[in-house]
Amino acid sequence: MAEHRSGFVALVGRPNVGKSTLMNKLVGEKIAITSQKPQTTRNRIMCILNTANAQMVFWDTPGIHKPQHKLGDYMVKTALDTLQEVDVVLFVADVTAKRGAGEDFILNVLREVKCPVVLALNKIDKLEHKEQLLTVIASFTKDFQFASVVPVSALQDTDFSGLTQEIEQHLPVGPDYYDEDVLTDQPERVIAAEIVREKILQLTQDEVPHSVAVEVVAFKERDNGMVFISGNIYVERDSQKGILIGAKGSMLKKIGELARADIEKLIGTKVFLQLWVKVRADWRNNLKTLKEFGYKNDRV
Repeated sequence: MAEHRSGFVALVGRPNVGKSTLMNKLVGEKIAITSQKPQTTRNRIMCILNTANAQMVFWDTPGIHKPQHKLGDYMVKTALDTLQEVDVVLFVADVTAKRGAGEDFILNVLREVKCPVVLALNKIDKLEHKEQLLTVIASFTKDFQFASVVPVSALQDTDFSGLTQEIEQHLPVGPDYYDEDVLTDQPERVIAAEIVREKILQLTQDEVPHSVAVEVVAFKERDNGMVFISGNIYVERDSQKGILIGAKGSMLKKIGELARADIEKLIGTKVFLQLWVKVRADWRNNLKTLKEFGYKNDRV
């Protein structure tokens, strides 16, 4: 019998490289929200994968980028701090994007990390010629000694055993940290708020997605078995509020319908979802508001 291994794995990378999609695929459930918008992930999200010989506790982190506000400071700090708390780092890079200053910054940070770093080259399904992959691999490996390099397509692949086996061999021998039926440490109300934000990301454009915060203020099961959820959607300007409400409430209705469907899949029961849109001017630069919305670390 192989020795049982367990440990923590940080997913890091630039915004929009597919970290959350990859993590959802690895654990087989949608826990982290995804979208085509950069900087979708704002908090550190934990998901757990159990295999025959290991338990991997994944931390999906915000994309590392140049912050433009205090929320951005929080997001980058969260990602960088996570690197000091794990047994393996999974650096996710987009093979369709030219390596630039963002990747160089992350590699410089990873040079100070004491644990093994596995490079996952994502979106290989989008390469026109597979020979391009060799060029990308050479670009990264000439400057950094990775524990291993694994090409993947988080969107198209159905088997990630090659990647998980590479991670597993670098984990320390030890018992499980969590019961087998535990998938995440995120409360249902937090996941519900993120699902609402995901639908906003999918349905709106320009500055609106990045200016949105969602807070679930009520999450209650009623006598008929239906769950009542009430949430506030915060934006920074009145014009953004108008966009989210839409003509005769059409946009808010669409957001609610899509979010309710996903929340019902998550909790397995009917949901009554009530949403309100409110303005909180420049909330991304307000330390008190950031903490109120759950963005807390030693910088915020």
